[in-house]
Amino acid sequence: MAPTLVILAAGMASRYGSMKQTEGFGPAGETIMEYSIYDAIRAGFGKVVFIIRADFAEAFKQALEPKLKGKIEIEYVFQSLDKFTKGYSIAADRVKPWGTAHALLCCKEVVKEAFAIINADDYYGKEAFELAYTFLNKECNEKTNCILGYELSNTLSENGTVSRGVCAIDNDGYLNQINERTTIYRRADGQIVFEENGVETPLQEDTRVSMNFMCFAPNFIDLCEKEFDLFLKAKGQELKSEFYIPYVAGRFHELGLGKVKVIPTNAKWFGVTYKEDSPAVKTSIHALVDSKIYPSNLWQEKF
Repeated sequence: MAPTLVILAAGMASRYGSMKQTEGFGPAGETIMEYSIYDAIRAGFGKVVFIIRADFAEAFKQALEPKLKGKIEIEYVFQSLDKFTKGYSIAADRVKPWGTAHALLCCKEVVKEAFAIINADDYYGKEAFELAYTFLNKECNEKTNCILGYELSNTLSENGTVSRGVCAIDNDGYLNQINERTTIYRRADGQIVFEENGVETPLQEDTRVSMNFMCFAPNFIDLCEKEFDLFLKAKGQELKSEFYIPYVAGRFHELGLGKVKVIPTNAKWFGVTYKEDSPAVKTSIHALVDSKIYPSNLWQEKF
């Protein structure tokens, strides 16, 4: 069975200021995620599952379905605050979604095969999808998952801080620990740091980080459900706490359920965390088109 691509597209884009998931950046108005879908189809993925919010479902479908029809199987999953909360009391004024691992949990009844998961607003590169497809077909099982590990220096924004899952890796290339750092930036002196409680901690340029491009067997979603229950007990009343996939990947290792392989890639990431990132993203995509890595209109060619 061909693997599935799951795309996280339900975020609120609070730092961006508009619905960046459907904003056109390519020569023919392609969104960033369309380049990921194109690369996934070329690599051999058979289905794409979009995790979105119900309130922008129609706009989302109108933007993408005409382009993808007949090229890959499509399914939709809606993320909402009430899903999988099992009667837990939720803060009445909470608006922020529960996070990426909760979004994946919302796929529980839809994703039954090995899958990769990515962000809608990140460009990952053709090589990453080829690496993911090979892993999913040859190595992935209930005890072996993977993270695509990007060099930290290739994943920064010039327009503000970024959040990254910082990986600690053993000598065999497997994950020892992963820590979600929500405030990473390059200082004026060139040093990359993450900031926490007002304290800056240096990070190496070649530190491997998760960009939410990960590959899992479907049983990982069951672990998300168990861990979300614990998360709600501890943090269900907080307004901004989030339940992240890299955290659950770390728990998979900590609980002795199996190993998480970190597959290195030197691809240069780009994406739209901030509105000011848009011109650079457009320039990067047009350069890829000029280099013949992508056609000027993704969906005119036959697969």
